[in-house]
Parts: sequence; C-alpha cells; structure tokens
Amino acid sequence: MTSIQMARPASQVFPLENGDHLDAAEFLRRYEAMPPSTRAELVEGVVFMSSAVRADAHADPHGQLAAWLLHYAARTPGTRGSIDPTLRCSTRSVVQPDLVLRITTDHGGTCRVAEDGYLHGAPELVVEIAASSASRDLHSKKDLYQAQGVREYLVWRTLDAAVDWFVNTGDTFEPLAPDADGCLHSRVFPSLVLDVPALLGNDDERVLQRLEQELGKTPHAEFVARLQQERP
Repeated sequence: MTSIQMARPASQVFPLENGDHLDAAEFLRRYEAMPPSTRAELVEGVVFMSSAVRADAHADPHGQLAAWLLHYAARTPGTRGSIDPTLRCSTRSVVQPDLVLRITTDHGGTCRVAEDGYLHGAPELVVEIAASSASRDLHSKKDLYQAQGVREYLVWRTLDAAVDWFVNTGDTFEPLAPDADGCLHSRVFPSLVLDVPALLGNDDERVLQRLEQELGKTPHAEFVARLQQERP
C-alpha cells in the first residue's frame, strides 16, 4: 500500500518536545513560538524541558542567590548580573542558567548582548540552582560551560544542602576550597564572597553582611578601577 503524506507548510512551527534533536536556530524558532511560561534548554543538540518549580527547592533559593549576586553587581560598575538569561553558546547549545555575572563588553568582557537580544559567549560566572536538574547541571551542562570558557561555575544543590563553586583551569573545572569560616571566594570577581553556612541556614542578612564587609576592602576598589581603565 502506498503511503500518502500531506505536505507541511514551511511556516509551520512545531512545539518543543523533551528529547528533540535540533540545532540552535531551529530550537530558538520553536522556543519563541511557545507559551511565555515555557522553559527549555538545548544541550549539545538535545532539548530538555523543565519541570514545575518548587518554592522550597528552587524558587526561594533562586531569590536568595539573586539578591546576593545583584548586590555585588550594583556595587561594581562594569559588571552586570542577569536572572534567567537565554545564553547562546554554540550552534548546538542554547541554555538558560538561573543567574550569570559578567563583565560588560565596554569594560573588557567577552559575553555580549547580540542583536537577537540573547547573550552570546561565555559569562565570567554562571550560577545554577540544582534540585531536579542536579544530574544535568553537574554533568552535561558543567562540561558545556567548561568547554565554552565560563571562568567560574556555582551550583547550589538544594536537596543535598550543599554548594559547589568551580574554577575553570582550561582543562577542567576545579572546586574552590572554603576558608576557615566555610565561605567561598571568587577568583575572578574580587570581594565576591559567599557565606555558605549562612546561606544554608537561610540567614540572608548575614550573607549580605559578609559580602558588604568584603566590598569595603581595597581589592574591590582596585578591581573597579581596573574595569574603568578597560573602557575603550
């Protein structure tokens, strides 16, 4: 029996499905036609659709780290913090990290806002809240960020009550070691410190107080001065 199939209109846009194999251009074409509440990523050519977001495991921790990161950005001219940006890494990967902190291009950064409105390139710091997505965040996405040249990668594994902060050595991501108080210090952004015990204890005031203490020190002032010198 001969099978007859109707020709599909060239303009027809099919919805994204978990597990689709697409390139970045087709992924974005379909993504932009999806409902506004849709959250999906393309990692090495494979589509991953996000599940519903729990307040305790993701939304609240996301807010806590956003307050911390955006406070640093507000005090550090030449940097920009973003929440849930679409980041186009390559022709096979388009991701949506929970947070990024980048040096703007007019101050020497390489990650840019392109004509399509999305970020292109590698932000200096990428932050993920990992609950149901922990296996992906610590494997395929971690490998992707490392290969793309992201300099630091922070993952809060909320179900494990643990925070991992990695530094890109060029060959791999190496974990940062905490100081005697359990705090983690960025190597890329001077004075960006995360009081992990306070964070895990939901003591947001102490997290910001510890950050503010570092922002008043000389290394941060020198970093801000260097960023101003990078302006074209």
